[in-house]
Amino acid sequence: MKLRTAVFALVALPMAALSHHGWSEYDSDKLLKLTGTIAESGYEHPHGYVKLVTPDKTWQAVLAPPSRMEARGLPKEAVKVGATVTVEGYANRNKPNEMRAERIIAGGKTVELR
Repeated sequence: MKLRTAVFALVALPMAALSHHGWSEYDSDKLLKLTGTIAESGYEHPHGYVKLVTPDKTWQAVLAPPSRMEARGLPKEAVKVGATVTVEGYANRNKPNEMRAERIIAGGKTVELR
């Protein structure tokens, strides 16, 4: 039993560390509100994402985990390629094309992600 627990800890701990990250790398002093067309989307763990083409540049917006998005009323179909959405969030301090989305407006509905 102890060996099984030790093996589980050795496998699970690194996976948890990789899937969880802090939000300090995002500039929460400056809220961005971007409207664009989804060029790519992922509705997957640990976080969903959309590649949002705006008039100025293309952004990678990190969304919430799929279970949270579903629970808050944002189904996978709402973030399909070709959809026009507005994403509000914070830019990554080190990755100029990445942002952490706080909320998304899709199909006329605002969904809080955090």
